[in-house]
Amino acid sequence: MRKILTRVVLAAGLCAAAPHLTYGGDAVPQAGTGSVPAGSYTLDKAHASLIFRVNHLGFSHWTARFTRFDAKLQFDPASPATAQVTVTIDPASITPDNPPPGFVASLRGAQWLNAAQFSKITYRSTRVEPVGPNAMRIFGDLTLHGKTQPVVLDATYNGGYIGHPMDPHARIGFSAHGTLKRSDFGIAFGIPQPGSTMGVGDAVEFSIEAEFSGPAWAGAGNAPAAKP
Repeated sequence: MRKILTRVVLAAGLCAAAPHLTYGGDAVPQAGTGSVPAGSYTLDKAHASLIFRVNHLGFSHWTARFTRFDAKLQFDPASPATAQVTVTIDPASITPDNPPPGFVASLRGAQWLNAAQFSKITYRSTRVEPVGPNAMRIFGDLTLHGKTQPVVLDATYNGGYIGHPMDPHARIGFSAHGTLKRSDFGIAFGIPQPGSTMGVGDAVEFSIEAEFSGPAWAGAGNAPAAKP
């Protein structure tokens, strides 16, 4: 019990000290204050991920990701319903964990994504519906495997800042998730027979984490430079 209490006290002390952490011997440079600006935002690919999973034999949810994708966003935090987003994905960038020999080539091939023929996946929003504080439902058209179908994203706006001495542009972040049926896009290989789980599920669950960089921070020139 004494060890547990000691750990709790130490953790509380670290949390209390967090605002005073140093960077290069000085206080950590603080982000600019004020309203996050409306405008055009581009994806920060170093802080973005696109992961999906499908049921495998009823035993697990096999998980993989796409590593090459981009997005453009028009966003006004004061009016999220006016947001517009366009996403492009390279299907050949599909990347599973620990793939056996030939497996990735199979996923890129004709039975699955057919990336040679359909070299781009796109998503274009058609409308955005706010559903709660910082929560929204994004309606859009997904083009995958040569077919276009509506797909809905449930998204959360995680906030942002107008700029930072180490990042002199506005920055905002989102988390989103959704589900689609791959058979709606003509990818039906391996779907189990009704009443069976022997195969790869039709439903594809996907999860997105994304940060975007936006308009330049007007206060960047007056901010103290961070020391290395």
